[in-house]
Amino acid sequence: MTESLAITKLSDLANPTRFMALVGRLVPWLAAVTALLFAIGLYLSFTTEGDYQQGDTVRIMYVHVPAAWLAMMCYTVMALSAVGTLVWRHPLADVSHKAAAPLGAAFTLLALITGSLWGKPMWGTWWTWGDARLTSVFVLFLMYLGLIALNRAIDDPSRAARVSAVLILVGFVNIPIIKFSVEWWNTLHQKSSVLRLDGPTIDPEFLRPLLVMALAFTLLFFTLHLAAMRNEILRRRVAAQRRMAARMASRQDAA
Repeated sequence: MTESLAITKLSDLANPTRFMALVGRLVPWLAAVTALLFAIGLYLSFTTEGDYQQGDTVRIMYVHVPAAWLAMMCYTVMALSAVGTLVWRHPLADVSHKAAAPLGAAFTLLALITGSLWGKPMWGTWWTWGDARLTSVFVLFLMYLGLIALNRAIDDPSRAARVSAVLILVGFVNIPIIKFSVEWWNTLHQKSSVLRLDGPTIDPEFLRPLLVMALAFTLLFFTLHLAAMRNEILRRRVAAQRRMAARMASRQDAA
């Protein structure tokens, strides 16, 4: 009974009108909680002491690490949406991955910029192509830009959704490369110190603000993603109405 109820609820969300009604109720609450978490996270970030080796430069971590996590998580959301497009033909799946692409590009760019700001005092260089983590994240940024350009280049929404979904799934191979690049190759980038099987190795004083900022960034993504999906649905409705009006005008002219 519970399973059938869950399936019914998911089927209800496939209706764009019901989905938009739900988003209208959720987004204000998500935005409020996101703002609160950012306020707490920023307070903790600026009030904790600097690292004994990195000094105040360690505070860049509170933005860089969540942005890097979101860059990969956003693409994972897009990959799941691509499966929904190709396998289940879910009417909102292509809306989801199209709305997520600009957000993923923004988080990836933020990760690249903050990583360079951190790398200069720590490594003595803004950028090095020899680092597998840096290069694979830059490739991810290019993939986001390519998907955005592809969606804008193809006029037919259904064809654009299918082509984009295939490319997203092919490009997903880059996500494990980014994650495990520091384990597979000898890189300048440090190994993971938070998401480890044996537990975090980072000091709790730094871990607390990092986790709060990570949660704030995650809720920011979902807030913006839902809002972008709602805007995309409205844009498609307007485009459909314009096409219908154009067809009616052409028929009247022919008559």
